[in-house]
Amino acid sequence: MNELLTTEEMAEADRRAVASGVPSLTLMENAGRAVASEAAKMVAPGSRIAVLCGPGNNGGDGFVAARHLKERGYDVRVACLVPVDKLKGDAAEMARRWNGPIVPVSKESLDSLRDSNLIIDAIFGAGLSKLIEGLAAIAVYWTNVVGRKCPVLAVDVPSGVDGSTGSAGGPVVQAARTITFFRKKPGHLLYPGRARCGRVVVADIGIPGDLLATDPHYPVEGLGAWEGMSEKSDWEAHENAGQHRIIASAFENAPMLWLDEYPARANEGMYDLNKYARGHALVVSGPAFKTGAARMSARAALRMGAGLVTVASPDSALTENAAQLTAVMLCPCPSARALSEILEDKRKNTVVIGPGAGVGEDTRDLVLAALRSGAACVLDADALTSFAQTVDEGTGTVGFGFTGATRPTTNHPETLFEAIAKVECGGVVMTPHDGEFKRVFPAEAEIASKLERARAAARKSRAVIVLKGPDTVIARPDGFAAINSNAPPTLATAGSGDVLAGFICGLLAQSMPAFEAACAAVWLHGECANVFGPGLIAEDLPETVPQVLKKLRVGT
Repeated sequence: MNELLTTEEMAEADRRAVASGVPSLTLMENAGRAVASEAAKMVAPGSRIAVLCGPGNNGGDGFVAARHLKERGYDVRVACLVPVDKLKGDAAEMARRWNGPIVPVSKESLDSLRDSNLIIDAIFGAGLSKLIEGLAAIAVYWTNVVGRKCPVLAVDVPSGVDGSTGSAGGPVVQAARTITFFRKKPGHLLYPGRARCGRVVVADIGIPGDLLATDPHYPVEGLGAWEGMSEKSDWEAHENAGQHRIIASAFENAPMLWLDEYPARANEGMYDLNKYARGHALVVSGPAFKTGAARMSARAALRMGAGLVTVASPDSALTENAAQLTAVMLCPCPSARALSEILEDKRKNTVVIGPGAGVGEDTRDLVLAALRSGAACVLDADALTSFAQTVDEGTGTVGFGFTGATRPTTNHPETLFEAIAKVECGGVVMTPHDGEFKRVFPAEAEIASKLERARAAARKSRAVIVLKGPDTVIARPDGFAAINSNAPPTLATAGSGDVLAGFICGLLAQSMPAFEAACAAVWLHGECANVFGPGLIAEDLPETVPQVLKKLRVGT
């Protein structure tokens, strides 16, 4: 159940559930009952509960919850944003079934609810498409003020949060807990919406699970792809929509998404494996005094199960690296040409470039050499920034008042993308944080949704994109994506990104597919931080890997 549905996809799931024979009133009744059950877990029996209802189906869920809570003996008071006679459809019916008073939302009516022990936010759901204003804004503000003294339970999403993107402009409810239905939405995992949700609970309200197709290997060609349909218009025009299932194109990152591809699981029972069969990872070091990042990546790759790991070092850093390495091997690599020669040994099947590498043409040439080799590549940090556009084609002064065309630069993202397009063997994974992303993908960086930014970048670059942050998004070029949710704040420490690059490299070396390797590495990275706890530094992450893998019951 870790599929993520946009608000549009969830609306389609509702529609198809009704078309399959589940009455819409039944869905709302089940949703409201689930809200009441969750509310009962948050406060003592008999507590005062304020239910704030909006004009749509979210408000209808609130009316149902109020009825069930009153039947359980709670002191329930309901305030509605619009006059009851203005409600329509199922929400109007559920308001009619509520047998208690309904007061209109106003400053005076809200003041009378200040002694509540719990507030249920059923004002607006995930489909809100505009900023909250007027009486609704007053209700949100009141909820947040009173919510400092008592918990807030949000229905579907906190009012003001976009369920598809996690954006939260204007007044937004701060919830202690959010209950949603059937499946989570991207906005439950993406910041800033995620910070507004508190703990998220998913309730089953009777939507058939077989409406979804959940095969992560299905080639999604963009949002809203449907199994058996080539164009969106096909399924819209199709009279019997129940014949086809919604393709879930985004998942919450979890082991079930990638564990079957995890090398130890995939190779279970193969006792004739040796270190060479588990891949040979190569990590390119930076120059003298900038070598620590590469060594952390190398150690991480080794811990993640690569059979052999070598640091390829410029001559200036050979002594520095040699003094620090033991199980990780070392070889001189003074230039991009030398790297090409090293990678002629096809047993070296995976490369990390970027940690501590330095920004400039030397790093750019190393990246291009690695991509030409056919090895799987993890491009991080400086390996990406070295391709940020620095000089445009155009005109420039050449002296004595004359102008002429400037020479096109190869420090340009398109140079990188063209090289990736020619990769024939291994996969390519790029791991930018937001700053690096803006440099390499300036146009895509303007997209509001982080999920869509990552998808657009993956599509453009033809690489798997790991857009890092507390809500890391992993996207592959066909649009399939995962959002990570287990990373604690302690990961915001120097070197943790270098370790993540090494984790991905170690899994790629063992022939794990690029998207699954990236998802696994990101999740394991977060879980290592959770297991270690406070005081974490980057060097602790690889050493915590064995404990985490024991919990997964896999070995390396």
